[in-house]
Amino acid sequence: MHENLNFIIELLGTIAFAMSGSFAAMQKRLDPFGVLIIAFVTSVGGGTVRDVLLDVPVFWMRDLVMCTVIFITCILAMIFKSLEKKFRVTLFVFDSFGLGLFTIVGIQKGLSAELHPLICLTLGTITGCFGGIIRDILLNRIPLIFRKEIYATACLLGGTVFMLLVKYSSFTYTFVQISTILLIVFIRTLAVKYQWQIPKFYGTDQTSEM
Repeated sequence: MHENLNFIIELLGTIAFAMSGSFAAMQKRLDPFGVLIIAFVTSVGGGTVRDVLLDVPVFWMRDLVMCTVIFITCILAMIFKSLEKKFRVTLFVFDSFGLGLFTIVGIQKGLSAELHPLICLTLGTITGCFGGIIRDILLNRIPLIFRKEIYATACLLGGTVFMLLVKYSSFTYTFVQISTILLIVFIRTLAVKYQWQIPKFYGTDQTSEM
């Protein structure tokens, strides 16, 4: 049961990030091949880094399921792009759900490897964030995680709640997974709506880089 749900969560995360990457690439008016590449690296970037750190086979290289899902998702995004006018909203929705889904996947991988909880939390953040970092770098943008929006913080808060509930609560594992994924999405949504920011250690004036 848990294995099936974990596969579904990973599959949904792949679809969400493939959509996120596709719409981000189409915002930059890339050609279809460019859209496919951005969709692919957004979907597999974080999981690839995670699996390399864990010294296990990279998840998308085991079979063609994830690669096929990314390809089909990318094609559908390009076909229906003419129906979607609000690229920014669509990108935010898929990116937020991908963040929540992959954060939980990364933490579970760490827990399965019997790693320290802090390392599990780090793996969850890497899984959730690194695909978006690679996407933004390739699109010549400052990655969201390094800008004003609450991004990695949502992973850390949601991931912490996930591990606490798994260890100390009597809720079913399925409930904990779903509720913490939604919590991460909720935190991201509130952060953007109310413009929550992490305090900065410099003023608002524009100064040259050191």
